[in-house]
Amino acid sequence: MSLTDAVRRLGWCLVLTLGSLPVRAAEPLPGTTALTRTGDLAAEMVAGIDRYLTAETARVAQTRETLWKPNFTSPEAYRQSIAANRASLAKIIGITDPRLPASLEYVGGPDSPMLQAESPELQVFAVRWRVLPGIDAEGLLLEPRGKVLAQVVVIPDALQSPEMLAGLTAELPPERQWALRLAEYGCRVLVPTIINRDSRYSGNERMNRRTNISHREFIYRMAYEMGQHLIGYEVQKVLAAVDWFSRKPDSPPIAVIGHGDGGMLALFSGALDERIRTTMVSGYFGPRNGLFAEPIDRNVWNLLREFGDAAVARLILPRGLVVLPLPGPKVAGPPAVGPGVGNAAAPGTLSDVVDLPAIRAEFAQVESWGGDAAKLFKAKLRLAMADDSVKSLLIDQFNLPMIKRPPIPPITIAANRIDSESRMKRQFDQLVAYTQHRWRNSEVQRGQFWAKANPASVENWKQSTEWYRNYFWDEVMGKLPPPSAPLQPQSRQVYDTPKWVGYEVTLNLYPDVFASGYLLLPKDLKPGEKRPVVVCQHGLEGRPSDVCDPTKSTPYYHSFGAQLANLGYIVFAPQNPYIGRDAFRVLQRKANPLKLSLFSFIIRQHETILDWLATQPMVDANRIAFYGLSYGGKTAMRVPAILPRYCLSICSGDFNEWIGKNVSTEFRSTYMYTYEYEMPEFDLGATFNYAEMAYLIAPKPFMVERGHDDGVGIDEMVAWEYAKIRYLYANRLKIPRRTAIEFFVGGHEIHSRGTFDFLREHLQYPTR
Repeated sequence: MSLTDAVRRLGWCLVLTLGSLPVRAAEPLPGTTALTRTGDLAAEMVAGIDRYLTAETARVAQTRETLWKPNFTSPEAYRQSIAANRASLAKIIGITDPRLPASLEYVGGPDSPMLQAESPELQVFAVRWRVLPGIDAEGLLLEPRGKVLAQVVVIPDALQSPEMLAGLTAELPPERQWALRLAEYGCRVLVPTIINRDSRYSGNERMNRRTNISHREFIYRMAYEMGQHLIGYEVQKVLAAVDWFSRKPDSPPIAVIGHGDGGMLALFSGALDERIRTTMVSGYFGPRNGLFAEPIDRNVWNLLREFGDAAVARLILPRGLVVLPLPGPKVAGPPAVGPGVGNAAAPGTLSDVVDLPAIRAEFAQVESWGGDAAKLFKAKLRLAMADDSVKSLLIDQFNLPMIKRPPIPPITIAANRIDSESRMKRQFDQLVAYTQHRWRNSEVQRGQFWAKANPASVENWKQSTEWYRNYFWDEVMGKLPPPSAPLQPQSRQVYDTPKWVGYEVTLNLYPDVFASGYLLLPKDLKPGEKRPVVVCQHGLEGRPSDVCDPTKSTPYYHSFGAQLANLGYIVFAPQNPYIGRDAFRVLQRKANPLKLSLFSFIIRQHETILDWLATQPMVDANRIAFYGLSYGGKTAMRVPAILPRYCLSICSGDFNEWIGKNVSTEFRSTYMYTYEYEMPEFDLGATFNYAEMAYLIAPKPFMVERGHDDGVGIDEMVAWEYAKIRYLYANRLKIPRRTAIEFFVGGHEIHSRGTFDFLREHLQYPTR
């Protein structure tokens, strides 16, 4: 935003001359009105962003049609017109790699035969089939003894096992043993194992780390950071089964059927693979406005801007779709915490209450898609009754014959069946190992992504990295529209010290969304003098007072904002919205499906702060620096990378091999074992580690402040990541003095030695 735009937003035009301070305590800052709000402004900020996101979720449900350009002139024209939407869905659920050629193997051994059960009509085998390098699907194959009429992938919910659906246990009523019922009719059925919601393996025994994070969330966390997803992994397993079904010409027709989490996987699989003739979804279909409250393993970046369940179903047309309005799984929350088990899981629940009006309304959007033109497709769309049998629905979808059979004798079950718990661990371990491998090879992937950046000169670097800056904002952080509300700056005095006076300031961005912070102004400012500003950013659960309190050396921060003001700098200490534990973390949950993040708001707040600071007559707008600790260090990596008006950035108490910190299961400081479930940022691992974020700050000065005993990381990983930045500044751009790292004896805190020298050198202040 230009200065002209900023002034227009102010709604007033003035020339201020503050001259010498202090100002009487009762007076607001010149050019502002009195700030009279009471209560907790930080909590109000978080609540306002929450309201914005709730409204935006409802709004995008009404506007997602603009992202679709369907052509209903023929089925083929329709397929081509939605190809981009199909590709978009595949990307956001992490389907990026080609599957291995179709291959299925029987699984057995001396203690567990491959034949798990049989009857005169069918046999049940333990099987596995190849999916991706290092990843197999495992489950059951139900093979009819007679002619195969259809081929079906039956996908369990995360609370179900393949054995339940195959009738090898009595945990489901006979009519819900779908795999067995279909095989008895004459269908070849594959039932994959789905990662469950236990937490037995969500930790690291060697490190004595155990958590209550569900297996699904555990894999989600590491995969999401790498641009992958548990949903994508499991859809790939379903589609690998379809590959095997399709290996011969003129194969029987293929269907996918799933319940609960399996219903979600069936819906996505049917949307992505046109070889699937019919998709049946049970216990899942409906509006997704409450996605943020579901288990976090269902969180999908950018899903709701383009897709709801009805929109995903449009990708199935003109093929068949059946929705069964059965109760979904009930999930009361994460697994329980026990002795030695840390509470690190994200909240999230699922209800088993069937909201039939909501299901009907969502299904009606599929039926009405395209109006009369789409009716030419003659797609078999059906909202079934709760008591309809899956077998009869499949017969109707495929126009199969109704076969009257004599009473079928009970299935005979092998005495030594496969150990389902060992199978679950194998499936879990494979997905963990695959994702860890992606992280360890991500340096090459990021190098390929950054291949167009040109370090031949400083000017070449600036020009060639502009595309990456835009990508980082648009595709990784998520970009909000420009602020729309009048700025209406308000202030009140909060500090008066011998050397400076402090004001609390608020600035509006959108309805319900504002920025706030403390502005510290030296009292020795001369009329017409312009000084540099240091924006001093607090960390997790922090407040501007942690940075600015002149009465004490605050823990971790040592009141570094007040120290800088004592040296004569103008200081602004923003309130960032990462405060309130789950109150702010739910913002990330609400934001991600809208292609937004918590930093989408932080970036716009800082942009507005910069706009306003630039209008202040005592501020040198070309010398506004950023210095943040902890979560403020995260801000130091992201915000100055996007907002080049920050003339330098200092990251304290956070710099890391950031992707490893989020993904690694072996690193002692990893977020894989902590409560910070909002940390994963989709596809960051393939695009921007901390070195690459600093590349966007270059050629402006950049510094790291690192305490040897700071538990956020280890010196070796910090030095590894920083070395790439040093190489760029010193060896390629030939500007070695513009970057520095200070290791000091201490912990997670502001050290204020080398960093203050760095500010003095690059802000050229104080001159005395």
